[in-house]
Amino acid sequence: MNFIKTEIDGVVIVEPRVFADARGYFFESYNEAEFVKNGITNKFVQDNQSKSGYGVVRGLHCQLGEFAQAKLVRVLQGRVLDVAVDIRKNSPTFGKYVAVELSDENKRQLFIPRGFLHGFSVLSDTAVFAYKCDNLYAPHAEFGIRFDDPDIGIDWKIPYDKIITSEKDRIAKGLKDVPDNGM
Repeated sequence: MNFIKTEIDGVVIVEPRVFADARGYFFESYNEAEFVKNGITNKFVQDNQSKSGYGVVRGLHCQLGEFAQAKLVRVLQGRVLDVAVDIRKNSPTFGKYVAVELSDENKRQLFIPRGFLHGFSVLSDTAVFAYKCDNLYAPHAEFGIRFDDPDIGIDWKIPYDKIITSEKDRIAKGLKDVPDNGM
C-alpha cells in the first residue's frame, strides 16, 4: 500500500497494490499493521455502505465531541468526488478542504481523521460507497454544514442545477456555526 499525505495534516490517500490478470484483480483494502506503520492507529468499529445516482451530494456531515468519527472511505462501484473539510477550531487549516476522486477503477481510499466534515458527490451514473468508522453512529452528536457554503467554496464537479441532496443537507448550518469541538 502507498500512503500519500495531503495538504491537510492527517488526511491521507491510500493506494492499494493491485494484482490483476485475465481472471480479474485482487488487492488488500485494509491491513492494520500497514496502517499503524503509517501512523493510522484507529480501530474501526462500524462499516457503512450507500448507493447513489449521478448528481447526488451527500454531506457535509460529522459527529462532534466524544462521538467524533475517523473514516476510511472507498468506492466499490462508480466514481465520486470525496471531500474532507477541517473543522478543528485550533487548526491552521480550519475551513480548508481536500477533494479526491475515488473510483472502482483507481481503487483509492481516503482516510479522514476525527475533526473533519465529510461528503461526496456522485460523478458516474451510480456509485456504491463504503466507509469504515472508528466510532459508532450517535444521532444526537450529528453536525452538518451546507454543501454549498460560500465560506468553503467546494466545486462538487456537478452543475448546480443537477445536484440532488436531502432536505437535511439543504438547511444545514454554515462554517461560521461550527461549535468548539475540542479539537
